[in-house]
Amino acid sequence: MAAPSRTSWKGFLKLSLISVPVKAFTANETAGEVHLNQLHKDCNSRVKYLKVCPEHGELKSEAIVSGFEHHKDSYVVVDPDELDKLRTKTDRAVSIDGFVPADAVDGMYFAGKAHYLLPDGIAGSRPYALLRDGMKQNNVCAIAQVVMTGREQLVLLRPSGKLLVMTGLHYPARVRKAKDFESEVEDIAFKPEEVALTNTLIAASKLASFDLDAYQDQYVKKLKQLIALKVEGKEVVQAPDHEEPKILNLMDALKKSVAEAQARQVGGAAEDEADKKLAPSAGKKKGSRKVEG
Repeated sequence: MAAPSRTSWKGFLKLSLISVPVKAFTANETAGEVHLNQLHKDCNSRVKYLKVCPEHGELKSEAIVSGFEHHKDSYVVVDPDELDKLRTKTDRAVSIDGFVPADAVDGMYFAGKAHYLLPDGIAGSRPYALLRDGMKQNNVCAIAQVVMTGREQLVLLRPSGKLLVMTGLHYPARVRKAKDFESEVEDIAFKPEEVALTNTLIAASKLASFDLDAYQDQYVKKLKQLIALKVEGKEVVQAPDHEEPKILNLMDALKKSVAEAQARQVGGAAEDEADKKLAPSAGKKKGSRKVEG
């Protein structure tokens, strides 16, 4: 499939004196999402949002500016063009501060927005590939800063296949530290048998292979199902709950969980063996089962 024609951002990837022209494409797909509108409960009319000035009534978007309240009811207008004047040319690039081990940044700091960075033109292909391969060989990621959507952002660059992926990071001041909550968790001494059973349960529950594509957004799936039922005028029936066994003792729960996990493991191995016998030409490797979503 060809790359999207529309880029999210164009600029340069800078490392010391090396400057690589790059273009960014968003990696976060919104296709498939179900968008709901807000309606008036009594008549199902679409709710409208009006921006109103107490002095002049409803306003058009071009009449609205952003401002900061520096004293009570006193505002200073913040113009994006004026803010842009405070930035230098280097701010218009993905400026690499340095490299860190691939696992140095805790996932807690990931802001959720990711972009694929591609070389922009033939001139950038060679240095782009050299940087990507160098990061792979040294098992490192890069910490960088870039201006996107009008504001400075901290980002993590990492190699992925033939591409570089740029993931937005939260600044530390915006992430609550784990130690703020640790006092809520009690320190507990465990019995050796509890530890042994837990380790056995973890070992028996390890996935032979991991296929993230097997997982689907169950919320969207159920929402589409609900909409189809409502459009067809059918009754929405409560789905039956699976009855959970009532086990009050932790040791009993661990023992039962281990037994069930080991049974699934044996059953999965038998299923793989049967698949091999039925389709030997498929070249299926042992433990290649996909994870059901």
